[in-house]
Amino acid sequence: MFKDTDFITNSKVPGPTKEEIRCLVISKSQLKKEDEVLEIGCGTGGLTLEFAKRCKKVYSVDKNPDAIDLTRANLIKHNLLEKVELFHEEALNTLKNIDKINMLVIGGSGGNLLEILEIGSQKLTSEGKIIVTAILLETKTEAISKLKELGFSVEIIEVNISKGRILERGTMMYAQNPISIIYTV
Repeated sequence: MFKDTDFITNSKVPGPTKEEIRCLVISKSQLKKEDEVLEIGCGTGGLTLEFAKRCKKVYSVDKNPDAIDLTRANLIKHNLLEKVELFHEEALNTLKNIDKINMLVIGGSGGNLLEILEIGSQKLTSEGKIIVTAILLETKTEAISKLKELGFSVEIIEVNISKGRILERGTMMYAQNPISIIYTV
């Protein structure tokens, strides 16, 4: 796993997805070396880089040009650029032009979650998986409902991570935003 401090960041782009969350997403993905992954909402590229280390190909999408630039910089820094194709556009455009993928990972949908899940599910191989990371309650309920409607078996975990900061007098725990990981099984 990359450490959070391994990533180039800036204030215009959220991320990277925290190391502990990346670890859980990779674990739940059951990724294989021959897999091709489409990640929607790549941000700084935290998950993109983790997938690129472990699979054949990653298609990484973000509508924010700063996110694409930052993901590219992180891929170059870690010598993974050749395994990733970056798309600066709306996710639906990329989805319509992708043939088949083994995994669809959604970290940001730009308000198009239901349509992304509908089209994305049709792009999956027979044993393909979908993973949605969500901080909004509405995203969680929409994702679960739509995935069930599409015939998937769905599981969800909610993670609350706190990290300690050592002070002179003791250790103070700082909570990070809770996040849900919704995934098909």
